[in-house]
Amino acid sequence: MKKYFSGKKVMRMICLLFSVGILLYMYCPVPVLASESETHLTGTTDERTNRREPGESESQEELQELNIGNTFTITYNDGNGQLNGSLRILITLTLIALAPILILMLTSFTRIIIVLHFTRAALNTQTAPPNQVLIGLALFLTFFIMQPTFQAVYDNAVVPFEAGELNQQEALEEGLKPFRQFMYGQTQERDVRLFLEISDTEWNGDLDGIPTSVLIPSFIISELRKAFIIGFYIYIPFIVIDMVVASTLMSMGMMMLPPTTISMPFKILLFVLADGWNLIIGSVVKTFY
Repeated sequence: MKKYFSGKKVMRMICLLFSVGILLYMYCPVPVLASESETHLTGTTDERTNRREPGESESQEELQELNIGNTFTITYNDGNGQLNGSLRILITLTLIALAPILILMLTSFTRIIIVLHFTRAALNTQTAPPNQVLIGLALFLTFFIMQPTFQAVYDNAVVPFEAGELNQQEALEEGLKPFRQFMYGQTQERDVRLFLEISDTEWNGDLDGIPTSVLIPSFIISELRKAFIIGFYIYIPFIVIDMVVASTLMSMGMMMLPPTTISMPFKILLFVLADGWNLIIGSVVKTFY
């Protein structure tokens, strides 16, 4: 028993000394010595974080420049910005996160995907083609239609910004111009006037007088209207087939048999014989030109 109690006391003393040592290490400052040659904060002597020795600035312009040269830098000089690779990756990832919203709202994707869904509903094929196929087809058709717009954004905004000819604000304005031009060509005037009246904004009748906050919702409403009009025209021949099949079944006394079950093969046959996908997709794409 004595050995047990003595061993227990020894363990308590060791734990107490260990705790005191940790507290002393946390609250007592530890001096760090550095040689005169080690003026950088991180990195090695071959790759320094400062581009020149501290205190060597001779003018106000040199003082405004950031004296860093690591892998995450922003250089600001006379209003022109230059971003390095790491920060560009961060901005690219942010744009990728916003890309679905931009594709849905600022491109031809909305009209195309609605027309494709109307086509599938008119055929009454339920999940054929599946949603993944329709979305993939709509994305590639959107890229095909918007390619001139994307190229104009790259030539007028991205390339000059990379060359330092434009700052961030000017690059953003130049990048929006092709999208605004595209949306303006597909937007009806009554939709623009609706949101201008709601926002109590005067309009001189041209594109420059329409704020982007007004142009985007006006474009979306116009796209929805056009998509539903096209969907109505797609439904007409298939409704005729449904009516003919329903009348035939009623005349034969087969009122308990769903007409859609009998009419679906005839719809598919008509769609295939008329080369429906070529007609619908070609017609939708041509509405943007």
